[in-house]
Amino acid sequence: MDVKIKTALVSVSDKSGVVDFAKKLSEIGVKIISTGGTAKKLSDAGINVVGVESVTGFPEMMDGRVKTLHPKIHGALLGLRDKSEHTAAMKEHNIKPIDLVCVNLYPFGQTIAKPDCALEDAIENIDIGGPSMIRSAAKNHKFVTVVTQPGQYGKVIDEMQKNGGAVSEALRSDFARVAFGLTASYDAAISKYLNARAGLQYPERVSIAVRKEAALRYGENPHQSAAFYKLPASGEMSVGSGTLLEGGTGISFNNLLDVNAAFELVKEFEHPAAVVVKHLNPCGCAVDEDILVAYRKAYEGDVVSAFGSIIAVNRKVDVELARTIMESYSRFGKVLGASGFFAEVIIAPQFEQDAVEIIRTLKSWGDRVRLMETGPIDRAKIDCGEFDVRCVVGGLLLQKRDLVGWEPDVLTYPTKARPSPEQFEDLRIAWLAAKHTKSNTIVLTKNRKVVGVGAGQMNRVESGLIAFKLAGDETKGCAMASDAFFPFPDNVENAGKAGVATIVQPGGSKKDDEIIAAADKHGIAMVFTGKRHFKH
Repeated sequence: MDVKIKTALVSVSDKSGVVDFAKKLSEIGVKIISTGGTAKKLSDAGINVVGVESVTGFPEMMDGRVKTLHPKIHGALLGLRDKSEHTAAMKEHNIKPIDLVCVNLYPFGQTIAKPDCALEDAIENIDIGGPSMIRSAAKNHKFVTVVTQPGQYGKVIDEMQKNGGAVSEALRSDFARVAFGLTASYDAAISKYLNARAGLQYPERVSIAVRKEAALRYGENPHQSAAFYKLPASGEMSVGSGTLLEGGTGISFNNLLDVNAAFELVKEFEHPAAVVVKHLNPCGCAVDEDILVAYRKAYEGDVVSAFGSIIAVNRKVDVELARTIMESYSRFGKVLGASGFFAEVIIAPQFEQDAVEIIRTLKSWGDRVRLMETGPIDRAKIDCGEFDVRCVVGGLLLQKRDLVGWEPDVLTYPTKARPSPEQFEDLRIAWLAAKHTKSNTIVLTKNRKVVGVGAGQMNRVESGLIAFKLAGDETKGCAMASDAFFPFPDNVENAGKAGVATIVQPGGSKKDDEIIAAADKHGIAMVFTGKRHFKH
């Protein structure tokens, strides 16, 4: 059923596009009711506006807290026009129907994002009348059109111009669905803010408000559907804040998981660093004073696994770095005879436009790689207060993010040998890489470069053997990290036989004495962190 729009109530905080929208409504013959600043803006633009106080018989009061909370507004929105009792009540109390509500809400999210936001400012930006009108109109969308965002203005006008001033039931229903999602997200943001102020990490109820960013080709497998949703913006640079640059094919579910894994690891380093990730685990990671050298070292860590990988760097991609990335992949692709050899995604704080053009001109994979730009990494804003959320069937698991990094002040040194400054740096890189690798994890580093990774095995010994195999001759003199303590000396014995020089691990095993003795036997300098980094 189409419903003709005769009267509209327009009251918006975000006034972009509202003047043009109201003008077109007025030209079609719609009576416009408005409030406060919106009414003034429309009047100044020459649009005939009826103040809401003329409808309710009450002035706006209490600093604007009360203006639309009145039966002549909500009765006009909620009244069923096909029910005699409702129409009789409207007639008795002189309530004129309102056919369209155009409302968006006080900018609560933007207000609390300000560093100097006081509680009083946040409270005053909790909208009451707006959500109430939206919910009333959405509930009665059989007769009322609820418009909650500027992007909807054109659809309303198009339908009205084609249908003699009427709006279709399909559009009203769709807009009502969007409206309830908006009010739910708005309340979720308020709840989150108040819970944080109360110091509640895990309150009685948690609502997670996210906005759909993109439909994905499919999920982990082609028979699974998927979409990407963003949390409200925070100051932390991340996959959520990233922007896909033009060109390349659409990003996938698996791509986003891997990109997140790569970027979260590369963010750990202040010095120029590069990470190569495959199936959520780093197959390459390196740090250097020169980002070009860091990238080459990271890529060379495991060139076979780098096929179809994710590349993350913590510096701008300029022309020289773009060429280096292209050449490394193209060169190895030719060796394999793989003309289509490519990286899936490159993520970086910034891309020079000339660097983007160079990547796009590489015929073998430049037109397929996705480029994601996040903006500059601010290490002071790494913790944005988000939960780490995992799904189980029938529920969610929530935990605080693992933001513990390298803590030199709390390290202990149980063995006779102590690591040299160079080894200490390799231990740091190994430990941070292990933090971002699936447990059970063993990571080997040498000369600020990851040379071997054993990830996700059911026992830590097997992880170690895999890492030693990948590192080959580079195992001799390398640093080794284990994400959790060694329950037995077997890993340390294997490390000693392979030539490992130094080990970092949490410590805390019942057999620590035996493990320390094994390290001393092989002359290994061992460091205890006191914390583990399980990653399931």
